[in-house]
Amino acid sequence: MVDTKHVFQISGIKNVQTKEKLLRGIHRLGGKYIGGSRYKEGTTHLIVSRPSPSEKFLAACAGGIWVVRPEYVQDSRRARAWLPEEPYELDLASGSPGATNPIRAWRQRVGSGSVRGAFQDWSVLLLVEDAQHRATFQRILTSGKASVYCSTAPSNRHVTHVLASRTLKCFTSHNAPCYSLDHIAQHLFGSLWSKTGFTESLDVSLTDTSTELEANDLLFASLENQLRDHLSNLERVKRKLVSTDFVHVTTAEPRPQTVTADFSNVSSLIECGLFTEALEELQGALYPGQLPPALVLESLMQHALHGEAKPYFYSTFRAVLHNILRKNPPWGSPTVVKYFLGCLQCPQCKGGPRVLLELSVRFCMSSGPTCHSLPGPASPERVQFHIELQGFLLRLFQVELQAAGTGKPGGPRCGVLQGSFWSVWDRGSLCTRALQGLAELLIQAELWALHPAQAWQRRIVGNLQDILAVVVDYWCQEHSQLNRPLVETGLADLSQFIAIQSEDLPPEALQNLIPSIPSVRLRMVVADAIFSHICRQNGVVTGTEPLSLMKIVSSYLPALGRLSGRAPLTGSRPPAVRPEAASCANDRGSTADSAATPEGARAAEEIVAPGGPGAPGLDKENTPRRLNRVNAVGETLLHRACKKNQVETLLRVLPHPGTDVNVKDHAGWTPLHEACNHGSSACVRALLEHCPTLQLETQVDGVSPLHDALLNGHADIALMLLRHAGSVLLQQRDSGGRTALDLVSCPELQDQLRTCAEEGDAAQGSEVRDLPFLEACSCLLTCLLLSYTLERDVPFHEPPGPQLARALAAHSAPRVTERWAQPRSVRYAQDLETLLGVGRHLQGVAPAIRNCPGRHTRILMRQLELLESEGRELLGDAPA
Repeated sequence: MVDTKHVFQISGIKNVQTKEKLLRGIHRLGGKYIGGSRYKEGTTHLIVSRPSPSEKFLAACAGGIWVVRPEYVQDSRRARAWLPEEPYELDLASGSPGATNPIRAWRQRVGSGSVRGAFQDWSVLLLVEDAQHRATFQRILTSGKASVYCSTAPSNRHVTHVLASRTLKCFTSHNAPCYSLDHIAQHLFGSLWSKTGFTESLDVSLTDTSTELEANDLLFASLENQLRDHLSNLERVKRKLVSTDFVHVTTAEPRPQTVTADFSNVSSLIECGLFTEALEELQGALYPGQLPPALVLESLMQHALHGEAKPYFYSTFRAVLHNILRKNPPWGSPTVVKYFLGCLQCPQCKGGPRVLLELSVRFCMSSGPTCHSLPGPASPERVQFHIELQGFLLRLFQVELQAAGTGKPGGPRCGVLQGSFWSVWDRGSLCTRALQGLAELLIQAELWALHPAQAWQRRIVGNLQDILAVVVDYWCQEHSQLNRPLVETGLADLSQFIAIQSEDLPPEALQNLIPSIPSVRLRMVVADAIFSHICRQNGVVTGTEPLSLMKIVSSYLPALGRLSGRAPLTGSRPPAVRPEAASCANDRGSTADSAATPEGARAAEEIVAPGGPGAPGLDKENTPRRLNRVNAVGETLLHRACKKNQVETLLRVLPHPGTDVNVKDHAGWTPLHEACNHGSSACVRALLEHCPTLQLETQVDGVSPLHDALLNGHADIALMLLRHAGSVLLQQRDSGGRTALDLVSCPELQDQLRTCAEEGDAAQGSEVRDLPFLEACSCLLTCLLLSYTLERDVPFHEPPGPQLARALAAHSAPRVTERWAQPRSVRYAQDLETLLGVGRHLQGVAPAIRNCPGRHTRILMRQLELLESEGRELLGDAPA
């Protein structure tokens, strides 16, 4: 049965989320909602936050219906029944002591039957030229039970009021006074009428515009709801796939013990050295809930690792391990967890499953330090056993990941995987020493298996990649529901560690390592970290904003063009410098120009490469004094040399091992910042020419080196930076949102800056000088792009994908998402908007990339073209 006592309209509430909650509450309690910007007869309640000169507010007051605040619906929903309206009725006289609330007065008079409406017995001649205006006021007057005539009144009817947009005195034939339109509000509210803000300038065209905007807002809110539901469904499907994809064996729950196994005979056989017979005896005594003594399994493990076992023993031992796992799964049972932690370890050092894994891998690699050396040589049978042992550890970890995903008791907090890689003190970190060791072992194994790439070597590397992926997914799954920022931080820390450890890998190893990572999320963050690290090593600016599809196509793709011009490395790569993060804040020194020293000016004429002909040697006599001394504000010798334009000192410092050209003082300023701030052109030129790892994108409170140079009037340095790095520097914004061009008021200088930026872009990416290196970078970018679209589900063609694409094409992502509350939905809309404009970014791809014959580069370009076609398909016939 329809509830006719609670028919609602809403006025003046523009917040989409608030309106959505109100509509849900009305629907939940059985009420009815009437939309639109016009007042409708039959409405019983109007919901408003404050008085307004809107049609619905004035008509509701004139009709004597309830005018209530939004809390009425919200509290009624919590109470699960309609509450009395009086405490929630809008009070126009709340700020006027002693005054009567006119809204309540008219409602009580209409409710008691003393009047039918506020304008009862009015016979109104409405003289308003605009037809829409006239219709609005006609509905207001009609709701108050007035008789309204819009041209001339019938001869048999007496006109009581003439309402006109301007007060006229020519209607004396009707013997009726003439009023302006605000007389309506004055009649309704008396002396309080001014609180409504009502004026005769009520513009129906504005009402129509607000109606259109309200319709758009409701459309955008509907799109957000559909998108949120779609992404939530995808998240549930992903969690289900993660929990079931890895495990393809039937893992039985422990059953009540019905048979008591006797393992004494097994122990006797082991004491006699009959290990194969002991395994056969053990195989027949395994039942659910029955665990062989830990000493038995430890003795068998020691024989497998140190003895001269036969292939039959190895295969039987592997089958026993899997049988124990199948009949005694570790989740929910601290006893079983403790059992596996005690048995799966090196028999000598007792370091746990992680140490056993490292010992097994390094034995196969025949390199690197191990906890205990194993007797050699590594026969094919022993190597095969170690590969299968690594596979068993992988299966054990996968089973625990499945248990954690299905919510079985004891899964997330009590497990072999948890005890192997985390202590009780570092469970909130993904970059523990154990995980770092696993990642480092994987990188070393990748390098070891590069040449020659035999099948058994690739199996070992594959086992390590799968184990790392399972461990990362396990930790992310445990923390993602409660602390998503912690998960993002943990992934970023681990990926940065892997990027630093991978900097010495040859391009071929990178092309094997990254695509083989089975976890999509881990592959995405590692590819992003390694590509950014390569860009920093080669002085290519990519920006510091979070990863997004826009960053990939607008920052990383041009960076790939600049990397194509890098010359091949000759000799060994220099050790990487790892700058320390600055955590202190300090006031910066004076930004006034310091006069360049004569020595610096002369040295600027003849800058030589550090260590080259004419450069000072690195002996003790030529070592600059106070090389490693830091002053009170954290400035190194590099900072001080750049502030004073002492280029000779700078060139003597740069060749020293361990010199960090991007070192920061306590406030975060780098030597390049100081050189740009103080106008040290010679030092800037030296840094650009001799420091391939120089970071030009570093910002302090939004101030980049380019901003610093322009703010202090050093246009020559700004031009130098743009010729070196290209137009990417012009995209950086300071804390106030200003780009470098926004800091320049002179049109001629702006043109010079753009010209130098174009020269920098043209000078880079014109030819490929190191094809294997470019192929590795293209492989990274391809993996990043594919992983990002898979992880973020961009694009999808089910509703509301096409509708959202058309809305973004017609408006923009900021306009569509300005009232959205879920960051994930906003990020998706931004990615989809970028997808619709991929074609514009493809037009700016460097010729060297577009014409590159490399396989990975061609795959990358093909992937971008497919994204462009998918964007066109989403839009259909609509323009992008």
